[in-house]
Amino acid sequence: MTISRMGDEEIAAMSDVERRELIKRLRVWEPRLPRPELVRLHRRIRLTLMVGGCLAMIPWLVYLGLTLPADYHARNWSLTWIGFDVLLVLMMAATAYLGWRRHVMLVLPAFGTGLLLLVDAWFDIVTAAPEDLWVSVTTAVVAEIPLALLQISGAILLLRFLVQAHPLHDPAVSPWKATLPF
Repeated sequence: MTISRMGDEEIAAMSDVERRELIKRLRVWEPRLPRPELVRLHRRIRLTLMVGGCLAMIPWLVYLGLTLPADYHARNWSLTWIGFDVLLVLMMAATAYLGWRRHVMLVLPAFGTGLLLLVDAWFDIVTAAPEDLWVSVTTAVVAEIPLALLQISGAILLLRFLVQAHPLHDPAVSPWKATLPF
């Protein structure tokens, strides 16, 4: 058996397609991918549930808009807020820990933390007593919304980087248009 070796010049002269093909051929491990039929089934179920949920929410929102009172005394008000804030702290802690560890899973809690911060700002403002409204708006504008945008945009940029850094990513395809394999 004769082994030929490629030099840096030969690799540099290869096209992107040729490099990706070389990467595929040199890969000594095969990733453990789920069975395609199982992935398709899960995808179909998730899509059906999300489309069905969207359609079911429309009449529900109309009903709520017509029937909910403008003012309501809620049970477990403090438990609701404390529970939400505990969840927010846990998501922030997960984001900080995974960011410190430089772990790819950072994308999930970073995005989730950003969404929770937006929800927190929304509910702080719409549930504030008239004399406390300015504090809620100020907190939202100065802290919650900028931090939420930082978390969400950071998660999106990291996801974009991960798509581009993947050795089989086709540079001709925008990371925003990358599709799942199944």
